[in-house]
Order: sequence, then C-alpha cells, then structure tokens
Amino acid sequence: MNEPSIGGADGAAASRDPGGPYPPASAPRQKPGTPSLLRELNDRAALELLLAEGPLTRAQLSARTGISKVTVSQMLARLEERGLAMIAGEQAGGRGPNAALYSVVPSSAYVAGLYVQADLVSAAIADVTGQRVADVSVDPNGADDPVGLVRDAVAAACDSAGIGLGSLTAVVIGSPGVLDPRTGAPRLQVNLPTWHEGVPEALRAVLPTPVLIENDVNLAAMAERAVGAAAGLDDFAFVWLGAGLGLAAVINGQVRRGAGGAAGEIGWLPVHGAPLPSGNEHPSKAGLQALAGGHAVQALAAAHGLAGPAPADSAPADSVAAAVEALRRGSSQAAAFIDELAHRVSIGAAAVCVVLDPALMVLGGPVGKAGGAELAARVAAEVPRLCLARPAVVPTSVPGEPVLAGAMQAALAQARAALLSSLAAAAD
Repeated sequence: MNEPSIGGADGAAASRDPGGPYPPASAPRQKPGTPSLLRELNDRAALELLLAEGPLTRAQLSARTGISKVTVSQMLARLEERGLAMIAGEQAGGRGPNAALYSVVPSSAYVAGLYVQADLVSAAIADVTGQRVADVSVDPNGADDPVGLVRDAVAAACDSAGIGLGSLTAVVIGSPGVLDPRTGAPRLQVNLPTWHEGVPEALRAVLPTPVLIENDVNLAAMAERAVGAAAGLDDFAFVWLGAGLGLAAVINGQVRRGAGGAAGEIGWLPVHGAPLPSGNEHPSKAGLQALAGGHAVQALAAAHGLAGPAPADSAPADSVAAAVEALRRGSSQAAAFIDELAHRVSIGAAAVCVVLDPALMVLGGPVGKAGGAELAARVAAEVPRLCLARPAVVPTSVPGEPVLAGAMQAALAQARAALLSSLAAAAD
C-alpha cells in the first residue's frame, strides 16, 4: 500500500532563510489532511531536496524523506508532468540496472543578479539550479538614468544567456548606500547620486519580474555565509573595507538592518582621533572613514613611502596588496604600514565587538581581501587590547565578486520559493 507520508527536507537550501530581505520558502498552508494536501507536501519535500542537493536517485529521495519508493515514484512523475523535474543521468550501482538520477529542470526558472557601482554595472543570469549562464559588464559612462542603465544591463545579460526578459523570475540588485528596509528605496546614495526613492517602482515598471534592491555589504555577508569564511554560521560580523566602510551584523541568520536601514554604516562611527561626523554628507574627513576609508589608506601608504605622488590615482586595495607582498620580502616600511592600518581597523572593530561580541569577524571588501591573513592576524591581536571581546578574525574567502554572488543567491531564494509555492497552486 502506498504511504501518504509527509517527507522532511532537512538541510534544503530553499527551506532555510539565508538572512536576506527576500522571503524564505513559504510554509505549507494549513488545511485538512486531504490526499491533495499530502501529495502537495510530499512533492514539495522532493523538490526542496532536488534544489538543495542536486541530482538524486529515487532510493536517495526515499531515504531522505522517509517516504516509500513507490510514493516517491508517484511524486517524481507529478513533478515531471509539471515540467519541474527530469531524469538527468544514471548512477551506477551494484547488481541490477543503474538507477536514474532526477534533477530540477534548469530552465524552470531564471534569475538575474546585479552589482551597481558608480563606474561599473555587473550582471549575471543563473538557472534555478544556481548554474550561471551569462555574465556581462556595462560601463555607465556617465549615464544619469539608473532605470535605463539597469534595464539595459539585464537585457544584455538575457541576450547573452539566450533567454527573454519574461523568463526571469527574480532580479536582485546590490547597491552601496542606505536603503529603506521596507521598500528597498534608496535613502542615501553617496556614490550613486542619481539613485532616488522612485527607482524601485520605476524598475518594476520596466522589468516584467519582481525587483529587489539590497545593500551591497549585506549581500557580500550573505555570500560569505554561503560559500566563504562564515559558511553555515548564523552569527558573525562582516566588516567591509574599501573606498567606503560598512558592517553587516548577522544575528540568528539574519542581517540586522535597523529601523531605517542605516545599521552597519560604520563610516559614520565617531572615533577618538578623528573629527566628528556632521549631518548626512559623506564622512570622508570624519569618523572611522577618516581613519580607515579609502582616502585614508592611500594617504597612510604615501606616508610610509609605499605610494606615488598621486595616491588617489590607484585603488587603496592595490596599495595594501603591494604592501603585503613587500612585507613578505621583509620590508620594514610595509610592516609599519600594515601595523598602523590594522590598528585603525581595530578601533572600528573593537567598537563593533563591544556591542555584538561576535565569535567571528570577517574582513571583506577590496582592502580586507588584499590585506588577507596578514591584516586579519594583526586585527585579531589588537582588538582584545581595546575591549573585552576576543573574536576570531579572518579575511574573506568568497571567490569572485561577493556582492554579485550574494545578489544571485538572494534572487535564487526568491525563485525557488516561487517554484515551491506553485505546487500549492497546482494542487488547488
């Protein structure tokens, strides 16, 4: 007799909240335990596992869900009929024929992720399995129309992937600045002055799919949690070091955004030895930004004889990377520069630790990545001298562009949640 069991999908990526602003897969609706409900829940369990773990055999699905192989076969048949599952190959076994491997149909959903910066827009397309099928970069070239710029970048990525705009299920955009946590509307965009409160609505009007704008540092932290130094952790602090400074406080798997979306804007952090920030203008000459932001790093490198006469002409990360390389060759100038940079970063890190006391702090952003283990080790040693916390401090280990990776993960979470919800609609 076939078992109307309700299978679990422990560890399924689509059922976990990855800490972004996007919704997790919605819980099954509460209704009487009818055969249609049981079929819906069983199908959902199978689809979640296929999304999370990739190709699986019927026996593997049965073992992971606790559902009989006969019922699993019925589940897979229904998913195949809906165009959501397919046979992707075979798994060689012992005696008997090879077992069929089932996977989610990659083309059942596509998503787009973007990272919008003042001088570059990066866009990527992935299918619902997470496989990237297109990557493009667009030079804004002074364009003052953010809506047209994003639309054109998404269209170019779709053309590269060989799909239409209508094939997209979700679009997530990573952007620097303060965003309203309820609407995604930009509240303060120092580096992108053309972005304004009406941008999200305008984007949704020209793109035939849900559009979400998220803070770039928050997305980078979520990429760190998925595939980087904080993989699988629900609590850690992620500090972005680059031209600007930022913090993502991940607590119970969620990024803390604050009532107005300004949580983590540590460039404004008042610190001893720097002028106090005033108003909402860029704090390049005040607060922690004046000590450890991009301009400060370049000036510090020049003071130690590690930069040319025009330090602003090169990225601060380049100076830090060159200093780390010189440090390994025994340069005393480079050692003094890295020591002082670590001290400045530690002032901000200690302030964060006094409030959060994280077990792990990840140094990301271009400068954090360039400083690597040398900078992280010095910050780890310095922070306990400034406060009671003793966090492990490590450099980022996300491959590629972390903000874009985080945007892709956020978009995939949305697309997978929609796919799972479609099972409920099909059961009605």
